Amino acid sequence: MMSAKILVVDDSASDRFIIERMLREYDILTACDGIGAMQQIDDHDDIDIVILDLNMPKMDGFEVLEALKSNDRYKGLRTIILTNYDELDNEIEGLRLGAVDYIRKPVNMDSLKARIEIHVELLRIQQLLEQKLYEQGLTFETIFQQAPIGIAISHGSEPSNSKNAVTRFNPMFEQITGRTKDELMELGWAKITYPDDLDKDLANFKKLQSGELSSYSMEKRYVKPDGSIVWVQMTVAPLVISNDSRYNHICLAQEITRRKEMEADLLESERSKSVLLSHLPGLAYRCKCDVQWTMEYVSAGCSKLTGYPPESLISNKDLAFDDLVAPEYRESLWREREKAIAKRMPLNYEYQIITAEGERKWVLEMGEGVFTETGEVEGLEGIIIDITSRKRSEDELKYASEHDRWTDLYNLSYLEGVLKRDSKNRKASRRALISVNLSNMQLVTATYGFHYSQELTRNVAESLSRYCTDSLLLSYAYENLFVFYLRNHEGKASLNEISEAIAHTLTSLFEVERIGVGVGVVEINRDNDSDVDQLMKRLLITSEKAINVNERNVGIRFYDEEIEMQITRELEIDRELSRIAVSEDDGGLFLQYQPILCLKSNLIRCFEALSRLRTDKLGLVPPLEFIPVAEKTKLIIPIGRKVMNQAFRFLNELKKNGFSDIGVSINVSAVQLLRSDFVDDLFKMISEARVSPENICLEITESVFASNYEEINRTLGKLKDNGIHIAIDDFGTGYSSLAMEQELNVNCLKIDKSFVDGLMHLRAEDTITCDIISMAHKLGHYVTAEGVEHEEQRQYLLSCGCDEIQGYLVARPLDKEAAIEFLKIHNHQ
Repeated sequence: MMSAKILVVDDSASDRFIIERMLREYDILTACDGIGAMQQIDDHDDIDIVILDLNMPKMDGFEVLEALKSNDRYKGLRTIILTNYDELDNEIEGLRLGAVDYIRKPVNMDSLKARIEIHVELLRIQQLLEQKLYEQGLTFETIFQQAPIGIAISHGSEPSNSKNAVTRFNPMFEQITGRTKDELMELGWAKITYPDDLDKDLANFKKLQSGELSSYSMEKRYVKPDGSIVWVQMTVAPLVISNDSRYNHICLAQEITRRKEMEADLLESERSKSVLLSHLPGLAYRCKCDVQWTMEYVSAGCSKLTGYPPESLISNKDLAFDDLVAPEYRESLWREREKAIAKRMPLNYEYQIITAEGERKWVLEMGEGVFTETGEVEGLEGIIIDITSRKRSEDELKYASEHDRWTDLYNLSYLEGVLKRDSKNRKASRRALISVNLSNMQLVTATYGFHYSQELTRNVAESLSRYCTDSLLLSYAYENLFVFYLRNHEGKASLNEISEAIAHTLTSLFEVERIGVGVGVVEINRDNDSDVDQLMKRLLITSEKAINVNERNVGIRFYDEEIEMQITRELEIDRELSRIAVSEDDGGLFLQYQPILCLKSNLIRCFEALSRLRTDKLGLVPPLEFIPVAEKTKLIIPIGRKVMNQAFRFLNELKKNGFSDIGVSINVSAVQLLRSDFVDDLFKMISEARVSPENICLEITESVFASNYEEINRTLGKLKDNGIHIAIDDFGTGYSSLAMEQELNVNCLKIDKSFVDGLMHLRAEDTITCDIISMAHKLGHYVTAEGVEHEEQRQYLLSCGCDEIQGYLVARPLDKEAAIEFLKIHNHQ
């Protein structure tokens, strides 16, 4: 590259700065007005190119051109005009006064640089030719033939050549146009010029011939024989050769097709960037690395993002961008920027800004440092986009992930996270968990409906929230289980005080429903805080044990050694049931059978199969202890199948002994009934055991309907339609009514023992047992009374029309062999 000295004459400091930066490989001088320009030219004889703004203070740009043209000393200068004028007359006037190029603002830097390089190349060629002519005495012909640019010399006065015209083309001109000299002579330059460029070229050519222009320069296109286009930077000027006056003008053509393609690509890139920036939810920037990160460029998106116009931030005119950063983020943003610059790594940081309207917005800044070739930092470039909507969505998702949708309280996941963090950090000295167990809420749902119970749950949440403080956090951990997490409590007395206050609140809330509520308390210490799952399990069990403690509507229970032993016992029961569930035999699971007596015939009509469990460690385990464990762990499914198979085998034993009309009653839980394959699986077992469905009765409690009333009632309907009897066990202890029973697919009501016990203490006219029996008969159900232990109870029930009785008066639960012997004796009397 040739070293050239360039004078930039422009009153815009920003334009001069940009041109100097883009052309820094050349020797650049600057002047801000025409007088200064002339002074610089006078002081520097070696100036090669002048880049001149037509809009000059003190001395107009045309005056500078006039001064340069009038002095032979400056004829070697190549003058390029920069202007905002679009009028063709101004361009023509500039070219007439000796300018070799004409560029409109705003300046396209790549285009300007490419044009400068062409003029520098022309200077280089000119200097090279002069040097060669001087040193080697080269002839004009040699230069003409070997020049690296296209040259056409013509004496003709028309753009179309004629036989009388004398025109010459050097080999490079033929190469550029893709035509031979004969073809060029035949066609003339007008016919191979691209139509859109022809009018301008003709206008300049006529003014050149008339003397209005001393030369002209323009970018134009030639059409090659194959129809393709070639771009050239063309300069046309008079040619005076003393020894050959036949030629009156010369055309120099430098191919710039590749440059024009690059310019087109650049324009498209700039268009794409402009579209991108116009749709960017924020702004693009370039800033210095000074204390305030002074902005040098800010895109138009600044107005929408910040409420301030871009120019107010440039050079900190009205305020610095850092003034917009929320105070709590300024120091951290400064550190992140410095770190990105120091490590030459991308900046990616989220923070908040405060807009002109005082609104807070979340933004994401992504940028990179700009460095010189020597590694010195020049600034930081990047984009700042509005992420307020995203942050709002993130906050909403975070809130949803940490809170229960119905109560708006923290959920189990959040509570467990807090417990784990506090366990790790050891921040609180004394900690405890207090749970509120509303497991009996399902009875409210069965009685009053889902929406009523949900609204009641929400009222509980609202009431309990009033106890929350900085040290007392409330969460809705499971369905119907609230958990308080207390930090830095003062001891057991304070825990009891809080629990009593909670119990008082709950008592007033459930005054109408009168369901049992349990408040469980577990103290956290270093021995148990690491296992959150175990803590929650202890809390749940403690709150369950608290329900109906001391016959209170809201019981309070602290976790202690007794509960620890119960948990250990429950684990052992769970292990035993798990072994039985997967074993081929029944292990320690067996049945006993309690006779059910028909009062009218005084004969045994049926036996209730009662599950029993015996383990090596615990001995005989009551059903009320192991059945809830089986239901909770879903082991009731395989255990229930084993119970049914044992009961069906008992039916076959009865048949072998001549009692084919005696039935067996089996207890079934909601967990079993809600399985989609329960009905099919049951009838498969009945078929394999070869027993009659009419000899089978399934007993369910009223509470099972709280799980899924419609689905369970539909299942019972299928069983009843196929001959199986359905009985509601412990009737009267739940929340169902006789009116509700009319809709149920059942055959029998079993009156709970508590009603039968009352017959011994109340007058006959004061009990409702007879009313229950009468209403059940009207609904088409037969009635079995449970827990009958005295003859007086039997006589009363007989007088009320009760169908069957069951209890110690008839017989205690019996093993299989004893039950058959009892039947033989009783029914053959």
